[in-house]
Amino acid sequence: MARSARAARLAPPSWLAAGLRPRSAPIPWAAVARASVALSAPLAVGFATDRPSYGALVSMGALSAVIGDTADAYRMRVFNIAVPQLFGALGVALGTLVFGEGWVAVAVLTVIALVSGMISSIGAVASASGLLLLLDAVVGAGLPMPTPWWKAPLLLTLGGVLVLLLALFAWPLRGGVPERTAVARTYRAVAEFLAAAGTPAHDDKRRTVTHSLNESYDLLLAHRTRRHGRSPGLVRLLAQLNAVIPVVEAATSAKLRPSSLGPLPDAYPAAARELAAAVGAGRTGAASLALPEPEGPTERAVDHALRYAATVVHETGPDLHGVAERLGRPAPVRIRTRRALRAVMLSGASWRYGLRLALCIGLAQALVSVIAVPRSYWVTLTVTFVMKPDFGSVFSRAVLRALGTAAGLLIAMPVLAAVPHGWWDVPVMMLLATLIPAVSAKGYAFQTAAITPVILLLSDLLNQQGFDLVLPRLYDSLIGCAISLVAGYLLWPESWHTRIGDRLADAVSDTAVYVALAFEPRPDQTARLKYRRRLYRDLSTVRSEFQRALTEPPPTGARAAAWWPLVIAVERIVDTTTATRVRVDHGAPAPPAEEVAAIGGELRELAEAVRSSGTLARAPEEADGPDGPTGVLAPLRDEVRAARAVAAPGPG
Repeated sequence: MARSARAARLAPPSWLAAGLRPRSAPIPWAAVARASVALSAPLAVGFATDRPSYGALVSMGALSAVIGDTADAYRMRVFNIAVPQLFGALGVALGTLVFGEGWVAVAVLTVIALVSGMISSIGAVASASGLLLLLDAVVGAGLPMPTPWWKAPLLLTLGGVLVLLLALFAWPLRGGVPERTAVARTYRAVAEFLAAAGTPAHDDKRRTVTHSLNESYDLLLAHRTRRHGRSPGLVRLLAQLNAVIPVVEAATSAKLRPSSLGPLPDAYPAAARELAAAVGAGRTGAASLALPEPEGPTERAVDHALRYAATVVHETGPDLHGVAERLGRPAPVRIRTRRALRAVMLSGASWRYGLRLALCIGLAQALVSVIAVPRSYWVTLTVTFVMKPDFGSVFSRAVLRALGTAAGLLIAMPVLAAVPHGWWDVPVMMLLATLIPAVSAKGYAFQTAAITPVILLLSDLLNQQGFDLVLPRLYDSLIGCAISLVAGYLLWPESWHTRIGDRLADAVSDTAVYVALAFEPRPDQTARLKYRRRLYRDLSTVRSEFQRALTEPPPTGARAAAWWPLVIAVERIVDTTTATRVRVDHGAPAPPAEEVAAIGGELRELAEAVRSSGTLARAPEEADGPDGPTGVLAPLRDEVRAARAVAAPGPG
């Protein structure tokens, strides 16, 4: 007993253990090969031409592109790699111009940090662009670059172009394959959902389907403008993706089947797997599904949805103008850009984050440039990575950054100590580069540990400090983490007084709207499907934010853990609403309007309780007897009661 108690005291806190626990993710072997070639080949060329510093800069640009190469679709890779590289070139040019300029460098990097932080809220590409703008500006202001000023931007951009060319090498042969693979993967996820329908695994499989649908829609719609109308392949895939949504809704209704009936017949998931194979292979022609005779409303719904999906999947000639786009056609790039910039300029959250980042960068750069202490650009570099908004909690990132840097330095020490400068750096870089895509998906600490030795090796080729780099870089990282914790976390109450309650309250309010929309006397099915998809996407975001908050120390992590059951309860309410709507569509009686309104009112009360004070009201006593309500809405009201019971304060 004493030994177990002592072990419990020595164990890391739960929020730190969650950050250090590696996530399960497959190794992207193609990305591993690209990283190895893209980071080592420039060094080989640099040594062959007696310009090792030039090769190091090209490899540094390739490193940024390798980190940003996270998309599957080829056309999205052009945006994800090329656009941030342009911002990076601008950043290193500005940094080079203020190298060694003291307070001028502080002022310029502080303004760049403000801009970088503000544009990071626009989206994934803008976030990567903002990061690279600031990152390369810090490198340009901290390391001696070749003259004239335009050489460094050009060399860094060449590294990004090399990665882009390697990533697009197979486009002529595999164009459209990533999109088709994603849609087929969604159909397979739906097959697993059908197999789990009505079982304890139902909720987990539904969340997997939601995640897969989000990824597939993003892949098909993210960068599509005029090209979509002229691309039969994209129209076909979008129609196939739209056709799977009724299958998802029908499978959701299985949670309302009597448990005595057991899971759905195996023929239903088998049919979905057959459709997934047809999508993946691009097969067309006559559809043939071996489905049993449906016996109840759920089976009728699944049968009807699968037959409709089979018709769409095997359709030979898609209508280029008749596809019902469940998420809507995206606006032209010009309009979306204008909207995004307007939203950034008028957003209080965008300004607050930009000011937080600017304050931290300004302090770090002042320490580097002005105070007479031998410090390096690594301090400001650490602040840049720690304050990156997409990686999670600032507090946990600072701790994980310190631990990851220490682990990376352990890898770098024997390399810098034993490997002589020259051609031996090429095979070493080939090996180190493979670690970046291989372990980045495991977690932030693992990514930091993989990137640190690569940056150290490239930096050493630029300033020739060798093994003497190791300990100063560890000290600099600790200083950067400390600046981020104090100036970027503790001084901003919103960063440690979590706003996850507001996001959860918005989700509950939107659920109330969805309930009303689902049971209108004459429901607009297209509007309901759009709203449902948006709601599931928002709930997925809320779940991710809560999981991120769980990595925070108390009180944020403890509060997220306390509210986590309510997140699950809200997801179940949405599922039950969808399931009930499907049953009504297939023969169940429509619910009375006053009962629908009552459920919506209870959800709005719950949302207001979460939003207003964080102290949730106790669920009211129901007046409909010990057996609860009857009728088609009985399961939905049970879920609402459960949510209110979870949210209500208990005896403790």
